[in-house]
Amino acid sequence: MSQKPVYQILAEDIKALGVDSVFGLMSDDICQLVATLDAIGVRFIGGRQESHAIMAAAGYAAASGKLGVALIGRGPAMANGIHGSVSASRTGHPVLIISGEAPIMRGATNLLGPDLKAFPAANVLRDIGIATFVPTSAAAARQTLADAVAEASLGRAAALLLPTDVQTAYTEVADGPSPVKLSVRPAPQKARQQSIDTAVAMIRNAKRPLIVGGIGVHRGGARAAVDALAEKIGALCVTTIKAKDLFRGSPWDMGILGSSSHSLARRHIEQADVVIAIGGALNSLTMSSGIALPAVPLIHIDTTRTNIGRWWHADVAVVGDAKLTAEQLVAALPDRSAAEKPFHTDEIKKAIAAFEHTQDFQPQHTARTLDQRLLALELSKMLPENRHIVFDGGNFMANWAYITVPNPGHFTHTQDSGSVGLGFGTTVGVKRAQPDRTVVLFIGDGGMLMTMGEIETFIREDLPVIVICMNDAAYGAEVHILKGQNMPPAKAAFLDVDFAPMMEPLGFDAHTIRTMDELKKLAPLLANPDGPIFIDAKVNVDVIAPFIVEFTHKDEKKK
Repeated sequence: MSQKPVYQILAEDIKALGVDSVFGLMSDDICQLVATLDAIGVRFIGGRQESHAIMAAAGYAAASGKLGVALIGRGPAMANGIHGSVSASRTGHPVLIISGEAPIMRGATNLLGPDLKAFPAANVLRDIGIATFVPTSAAAARQTLADAVAEASLGRAAALLLPTDVQTAYTEVADGPSPVKLSVRPAPQKARQQSIDTAVAMIRNAKRPLIVGGIGVHRGGARAAVDALAEKIGALCVTTIKAKDLFRGSPWDMGILGSSSHSLARRHIEQADVVIAIGGALNSLTMSSGIALPAVPLIHIDTTRTNIGRWWHADVAVVGDAKLTAEQLVAALPDRSAAEKPFHTDEIKKAIAAFEHTQDFQPQHTARTLDQRLLALELSKMLPENRHIVFDGGNFMANWAYITVPNPGHFTHTQDSGSVGLGFGTTVGVKRAQPDRTVVLFIGDGGMLMTMGEIETFIREDLPVIVICMNDAAYGAEVHILKGQNMPPAKAAFLDVDFAPMMEPLGFDAHTIRTMDELKKLAPLLANPDGPIFIDAKVNVDVIAPFIVEFTHKDEKKK
């Protein structure tokens, strides 16, 4: 046995978990823990705002599959971090938020007056659904960390609030391996035979099946099994947004389901007579306010029972691992002849191969702005193939349909809380997790102006990324919502801010583009990026995202 301060014990336990990076902001109530972690080889990446630090941990977890850890202060720091905490808690990634907390001996906070940092962090975090752990003594701190780590490592956000006097107290610690362990996830389970039989009976009666692949297919290594299922039953394949490009390379890949669907996909989705959703939540981003899928039987497969029917009805619920369940269905379903697969014809295969997104719209360039859809399509050709794309929120985010990635592990969006302005923090974490990939952030001028202080973090922490600012000089989504309701959009419009001159002193190779020719001149730079790059792309605010059209006309379409 030996005596150590709690902050040192916890730092050593965190390192023993295999954590190589933590994200946060230095604060007086966690500074000893931060300094100790950094000193023992766990890199502390300091941001400029607490929500971004938490989103960096979430981005790191998304891109690495490992536990993401954020360290922030108490009181106003935690209040600042609530925005990021809400979003991180909805990502489905393992994120541990560690914060300072008022001392157990309250009188030690401020002998001359009230605690200026008083904030009911535990209550607020629990109210937003985050499991929260607070040690009440130095002796309990290690076990409390273990409990928080066990919760977070199951793919949830958890919070550990550390009272300042507990952190600095000394306690005895046993020599030997750390007792703090990551949770072992349950072994993949097959679906019950009864549910397989019910699903098989429904699929056998269908002629035009549609498979909706979610992120669970990618995380579960089920792509090949789902491809085999699609081939056996003659299904076309679409994905949720998080599973973007899951079926890339398949001759039956119809892209993203929902508002980001292209016209060819929509025509065939409407003809489907059964839908098999595997490993996806079917939330509003996927279901386009309820109009993405035809009113046909839906089989929902997920390893977590409570995910099925959570956001959209399921006619048949199948609880099971994506890969094992797909294999069960393949084994149970009879073979079909070519004539029994009307979705798998040479004509449809050729149409999919020949489809170009430019068939769906007329370019809307102006004398001083670009059509953001063509901009995205061109960037998809110019950027290195080994790339990770991060999307912030706004009217421009519909362009994720036009930029390909190798697989869903190369794509992250920040829309789990429907927010603008979380892209910078997320990108910090993604780049730290994937240093060998070209990481590209797409952000609007609205999100940029909210959060651009975080730009300095990329330079200080040596995390070179490409930032594409889709600058329409407005809150573009709100402009179109107001116009759709015949209301004046003036208060959603801004000055045309020139960001490039601001980025250059910080160390970015910065460029402003207003034409496709100016973009093409950057092709050599983007094909082989060396250091941080910033592009202020002036885009036409009149280009409306499909999800805005659906939002403004959802009631009319449901009728």
